[in-house]
Amino acid sequence: MTIPQLETERLRLRGHRPDDFAALLAMWQQPAFYQYLNGAALPAEDVWKRLLQNTGLWHLLGFGYWAVEEKATGQCIGAAGFAEWQRAIRPTLQGYPEAGWVLAPSHHGRGYATEAVRAILAWADTYLPPRSVCLVHAAHAASLRVAAKCGYAEFARTDYHQQPVVLLERPASTLPRP
Repeated sequence: MTIPQLETERLRLRGHRPDDFAALLAMWQQPAFYQYLNGAALPAEDVWKRLLQNTGLWHLLGFGYWAVEEKATGQCIGAAGFAEWQRAIRPTLQGYPEAGWVLAPSHHGRGYATEAVRAILAWADTYLPPRSVCLVHAAHAASLRVAAKCGYAEFARTDYHQQPVVLLERPASTLPRP
Protein backbone atom coordinates (compact mmCIF):
# COMPACT_ATOMS: atom_id res chain seq x y z
CA MET A 1 0.00 0.00 0.00
CA THR A 2 1.19 3.49 -0.82
CA ILE A 3 0.73 5.92 2.04
CA PRO A 4 -0.76 9.14 0.68
CA GLN A 5 1.24 12.32 1.09
CA LEU A 6 -0.54 15.42 2.37
CA GLU A 7 0.78 18.97 2.15
CA THR A 8 -0.13 22.12 4.01
CA GLU A 9 1.44 25.54 3.84
CA ARG A 10 4.24 24.59 6.25
CA LEU A 11 4.04 20.82 6.63
CA ARG A 12 4.41 17.63 4.64
CA LEU A 13 2.64 14.57 6.04
CA ARG A 14 4.18 11.40 4.62
CA GLY A 15 4.88 7.80 5.43
CA HIS A 16 7.47 7.12 8.10
CA ARG A 17 11.01 6.32 7.00
CA PRO A 18 13.86 4.65 8.88
CA ASP A 19 15.71 7.98 9.03
CA ASP A 20 12.85 9.42 11.17
CA PHE A 21 13.99 7.20 14.02
CA ALA A 22 16.57 9.60 15.49
CA ALA A 23 14.09 12.49 15.63
CA LEU A 24 11.37 10.30 17.16
CA LEU A 25 13.78 8.89 19.73
CA ALA A 26 14.87 12.40 20.73
CA MET A 27 11.21 13.41 21.19
CA TRP A 28 10.47 10.42 23.41
CA GLN A 29 13.28 11.47 25.77
CA GLN A 30 11.70 14.87 26.56
CA PRO A 31 9.26 15.13 29.48
CA ALA A 32 7.32 17.89 27.67
CA PHE A 33 6.66 15.34 24.92
CA TYR A 34 5.64 12.26 26.89
CA GLN A 35 4.07 13.77 30.02
CA TYR A 36 0.50 13.31 28.76
CA LEU A 37 1.16 10.10 26.82
CA ASN A 38 2.64 7.47 29.09
CA GLY A 39 4.50 9.59 31.64
CA ALA A 40 7.95 8.14 30.89
CA ALA A 41 10.70 8.22 28.31
CA LEU A 42 10.74 5.31 25.91
CA PRO A 43 13.84 3.23 25.21
CA ALA A 44 15.10 3.05 21.64
CA GLU A 45 13.57 -0.36 20.92
CA ASP A 46 10.09 0.85 21.92
CA VAL A 47 10.40 3.97 19.77
CA TRP A 48 11.46 1.77 16.85
CA LYS A 49 8.39 -0.43 17.46
CA ARG A 50 6.17 2.66 17.35
CA LEU A 51 7.69 3.70 14.03
CA LEU A 52 6.99 0.22 12.66
CA GLN A 53 3.48 0.26 14.15
CA ASN A 54 2.70 3.60 12.49
CA THR A 55 3.68 2.15 9.13
CA GLY A 56 1.92 -1.19 9.69
CA LEU A 57 -1.42 0.44 10.49
CA TRP A 58 -1.73 1.50 6.85
CA HIS A 59 -1.30 -2.04 5.59
CA LEU A 60 -3.78 -3.57 8.04
CA LEU A 61 -6.44 -0.87 8.23
CA GLY A 62 -6.05 1.32 5.15
CA PHE A 63 -5.30 4.28 7.40
CA GLY A 64 -2.63 5.12 9.94
CA TYR A 65 -0.16 7.72 11.09
CA TRP A 66 1.85 10.07 8.94
CA ALA A 67 5.24 11.47 9.85
CA VAL A 68 4.91 15.24 10.20
CA GLU A 69 7.77 16.96 8.39
CA GLU A 70 8.49 20.67 8.57
CA LYS A 71 8.87 21.78 4.94
CA ALA A 72 11.34 24.56 5.72
CA THR A 73 13.85 22.18 7.34
CA GLY A 74 12.88 18.73 6.05
CA GLN A 75 12.95 17.63 9.71
CA CYS A 76 10.53 15.05 11.14
CA ILE A 77 8.81 16.93 13.97
CA GLY A 78 6.11 14.47 14.99
CA ALA A 79 3.28 12.25 13.84
CA ALA A 80 -0.44 12.58 13.20
CA GLY A 81 -3.06 10.20 11.93
CA PHE A 82 -5.64 7.58 12.76
CA ALA A 83 -5.67 4.14 14.34
CA GLU A 84 -7.96 1.64 15.97
CA TRP A 85 -6.07 0.76 19.15
CA GLN A 86 -8.56 -1.78 20.58
CA ARG A 87 -8.46 0.10 23.88
CA ALA A 88 -10.20 -1.54 26.83
CA ILE A 89 -12.18 1.57 27.74
CA ARG A 90 -15.79 2.51 28.42
CA PRO A 91 -17.42 3.97 26.52
CA THR A 92 -15.75 2.08 23.72
CA LEU A 93 -13.91 3.74 20.85
CA GLN A 94 -13.82 0.54 18.81
CA GLY A 95 -15.18 0.71 15.31
CA TYR A 96 -14.20 4.35 14.84
CA PRO A 97 -10.94 5.81 13.55
CA GLU A 98 -9.14 7.38 16.50
CA ALA A 99 -7.24 10.55 15.64
CA GLY A 100 -3.96 11.33 17.35
CA TRP A 101 -1.12 13.80 17.05
CA VAL A 102 2.23 14.43 18.73
CA LEU A 103 4.86 17.07 18.04
CA ALA A 104 8.36 17.75 19.26
CA PRO A 105 8.27 20.26 22.13
CA SER A 106 10.51 22.60 20.14
CA HIS A 107 7.60 23.01 17.70
CA HIS A 108 4.79 23.51 20.21
CA GLY A 109 2.87 26.78 20.14
CA ARG A 110 3.33 27.44 16.41
CA GLY A 111 -0.02 26.16 15.17
CA TYR A 112 1.57 23.08 13.58
CA ALA A 113 -0.67 20.62 15.43
CA THR A 114 -3.84 22.34 14.25
CA GLU A 115 -2.44 22.52 10.71
CA ALA A 116 -1.58 18.80 10.71
CA VAL A 117 -4.89 17.72 12.25
CA ARG A 118 -6.88 19.77 9.75
CA ALA A 119 -4.96 18.07 6.93
CA ILE A 120 -5.62 14.54 8.23
CA LEU A 121 -9.29 15.34 8.81
CA ALA A 122 -9.71 16.68 5.28
CA TRP A 123 -8.29 13.36 4.07
CA ALA A 124 -10.56 11.44 6.47
CA ASP A 125 -13.66 13.21 5.18
CA THR A 126 -13.04 11.49 1.84
CA TYR A 127 -11.67 8.09 2.91
CA LEU A 128 -12.97 7.17 6.38
CA PRO A 129 -16.34 6.58 8.05
CA PRO A 130 -18.30 9.70 8.97
CA ARG A 131 -17.33 9.73 12.66
CA SER A 132 -13.86 9.86 14.19
CA VAL A 133 -12.92 9.99 17.85
CA CYS A 134 -9.93 10.99 19.94
CA LEU A 135 -8.71 10.50 23.49
CA VAL A 136 -6.89 13.36 25.23
CA HIS A 137 -5.45 13.49 28.75
CA ALA A 138 -7.78 15.72 30.78
CA ALA A 139 -4.90 18.02 31.80
CA HIS A 140 -3.53 18.46 28.27
CA ALA A 141 -5.07 21.87 27.57
CA ALA A 142 -3.15 22.45 24.31
CA SER A 143 -4.38 19.21 22.71
CA LEU A 144 -7.92 19.86 23.92
CA ARG A 145 -7.76 23.28 22.19
CA VAL A 146 -6.50 21.67 18.96
CA ALA A 147 -9.32 19.13 19.09
CA ALA A 148 -11.94 21.85 19.59
CA LYS A 149 -10.51 23.98 16.75
CA CYS A 150 -10.79 20.95 14.49
CA GLY A 151 -14.42 20.18 15.26
CA TYR A 152 -14.14 17.62 18.07
CA ALA A 153 -16.61 17.79 20.95
CA GLU A 154 -16.47 15.98 24.28
CA PHE A 155 -18.81 13.04 24.70
CA ALA A 156 -17.42 11.41 27.85
CA ARG A 157 -14.78 11.51 30.57
CA THR A 158 -13.23 8.39 32.01
CA ASP A 159 -9.93 6.93 33.18
CA TYR A 160 -7.47 5.12 30.96
CA HIS A 161 -4.41 3.47 32.53
CA GLN A 162 -5.26 5.24 35.79
CA GLN A 163 -5.19 8.65 34.09
CA PRO A 164 -8.16 11.00 33.56
CA VAL A 165 -9.04 11.34 29.87
CA VAL A 166 -11.55 13.18 27.74
CA LEU A 167 -13.21 11.30 24.88
CA LEU A 168 -14.12 13.47 21.92
CA GLU A 169 -15.96 12.86 18.65
CA ARG A 170 -16.22 14.59 15.32
CA PRO A 171 -18.72 13.85 12.60
CA ALA A 172 -17.30 14.17 9.08
CA SER A 173 -17.40 17.52 7.32
CA THR A 174 -17.35 19.61 10.51
CA LEU A 175 -13.81 20.78 9.86
CA PRO A 176 -13.75 24.56 9.94
CA ARG A 177 -12.69 25.77 6.51
CA PRO A 178 -10.24 28.67 6.15
